[in-house]
Amino acid sequence: MKALNKMFILAAALGTLTACNSQDKKTETKKVETAAVQKTVTFADFKKIKGVDNVQEVPFQLFTKLDSVHFFVAPSKDSSSLKVARHNLDNYYGFEESGDFYAIHFSIENNISNSIEAYVLKSEFTASFDLTLKGVKLDEIRSSTYKAVDDFKNKSFDKYGSIIEVSEQDYVKASKGRIDEVMVKNPNVKLNNNKWIYIDGGQEHVIAQYENNSDEEGIFYNAYIAQSKFLNLELFQESSDAANEDYYTFYDPANGAKCDIYAVGYPQILPTKDRLSWVTSNSSVGSDFVVCKYVAQEKGQRNLLYVNFTNFKIADDKKAFWADQNTFYAAVYPLNSASASGKTQKMAFIKIQLKEGVL
Repeated sequence: MKALNKMFILAAALGTLTACNSQDKKTETKKVETAAVQKTVTFADFKKIKGVDNVQEVPFQLFTKLDSVHFFVAPSKDSSSLKVARHNLDNYYGFEESGDFYAIHFSIENNISNSIEAYVLKSEFTASFDLTLKGVKLDEIRSSTYKAVDDFKNKSFDKYGSIIEVSEQDYVKASKGRIDEVMVKNPNVKLNNNKWIYIDGGQEHVIAQYENNSDEEGIFYNAYIAQSKFLNLELFQESSDAANEDYYTFYDPANGAKCDIYAVGYPQILPTKDRLSWVTSNSSVGSDFVVCKYVAQEKGQRNLLYVNFTNFKIADDKKAFWADQNTFYAAVYPLNSASASGKTQKMAFIKIQLKEGVL
């Protein structure tokens, strides 16, 4: 009987020892796994790459409003990651999509020679082709000029009216009642031997040369656009291979004289108010909205209102129009919006409502 008791006690002791050893192994394994997951990650763990020295070669940019974002070493949520604080001057250059991730090139402390490849969560960023006007302060302006008086202090369009985003359906509906002149080409204006000519009663009048050589502007081009029957003038677009900016000018076809009327964007002509306007993306900040008075006796113009909006770009200046004498519509893109391979920008539509009596 004593022998049996000893054997029972020994078996129990061995069982307890085995259980303890098994539990210890599980604990050690868990510690090892936890240590692997909690491994400290630094920028040194990411693949070093050549930095971006030409933004034009970047497929798309990424934007975020978060105070910090996560950089993953691989396109997997199980991969090691580093929490990185966002700074205002940081640029996140997107190169491809990979499931829930974007592959980016990032220059540490904006040092192009110290750049890495990382993967970021789509949920933490918005790609340039997905930007919208949501949350954008549309009425924010950099400066304005009203009847020859400059204003650099006022930063809101409220002084002149209001601006809101509208749906594409509302934009299309309003366009059906537009009151500005719809210009079409004059069949009597033709290109002949590098010269734009106007044919009237069998007689040819030279308006302008199509192509000119200039020491200052390189090769200079005149492209015929359309006729304004209200102004009785022909509209041309002038450009050069040495300048980035195109602009529009008007010619009197009978004598080939260039009038003192111009527009930087495609012009809207409002016959009932003798008004000329245009919108165009500003080469520096945002977009410009300009309204002028047409002075018939001078065949010239007088500036009434200039506004430099800061938070959007013009998508297509030919899509702008007046719905009534104080209501203007335009097609725009969010600031920093850009297309990418297989991706298109999200066009938005705005409505500018001028206060009664401003113009």
